[in-house]
Amino acid sequence: MAWSCLDCEFIRYLIEEELRPGDRLPSLVELSNQIGISVSKLREQLEVARTLGLVEASPRRGITRTEYSFLPPVRLSLLTAIELDRSRFEQYSELRIHLETAYWDEAIASLTSDETALLQGLVQQAKAKLSGPRIQIPYPEHRNLHLTIFSRLNNPFVVGLLEAYWDAYEAVELNTYADLSYLKEVWDYHGRIVDAICAHDEAAGKRLLIEHMGLLSKRGIAVHASLSEAHVAA
Repeated sequence: MAWSCLDCEFIRYLIEEELRPGDRLPSLVELSNQIGISVSKLREQLEVARTLGLVEASPRRGITRTEYSFLPPVRLSLLTAIELDRSRFEQYSELRIHLETAYWDEAIASLTSDETALLQGLVQQAKAKLSGPRIQIPYPEHRNLHLTIFSRLNNPFVVGLLEAYWDAYEAVELNTYADLSYLKEVWDYHGRIVDAICAHDEAAGKRLLIEHMGLLSKRGIAVHASLSEAHVAA
């Protein structure tokens, strides 16, 4: 295999050795001798591999090969972009809407009864949080619901992009505030979307998803203003 993307001996080693997720790697000194680079250079390349989500390293477990994920490099780049210009979150939000809409049919077709039961439970939990004596923002349920719908897509790039959206959502603190009436409307849509999924009515579910995404534009004006104020305050 020709190596043209990265001049990185350590990543080449991971590929050529055909290491599988969960495999443990030798110590840095042993790796340095095997690969033929200094320990200091190896440490730099190890950090690149960690950023790419190819390995994990800890004092207790050492270096371990991980399952490939598109999320780590995308998340790092996205969060950096948002720190530089917070309006970029809105641009990424538009990308996420197009992705969920485009992959809806494929995602729904791959769901099992376990996922549909989980979706129903998430809706119940969220509505309980919004109707209880102590109102709570059901952000974990919101994130889990959307990611569960697309969890069985056999496409790590789409899944990674969608996961990164929710990390960015937290970074701009949309998970910490919202109007109660807005949240109730959102979860009314979520409930109907899940009902459509359970009824195997993919077309109705997709229509509701698109309507639901339209709520983001209503909130977008307030979000943009809040982000601008936060930027000025900082």
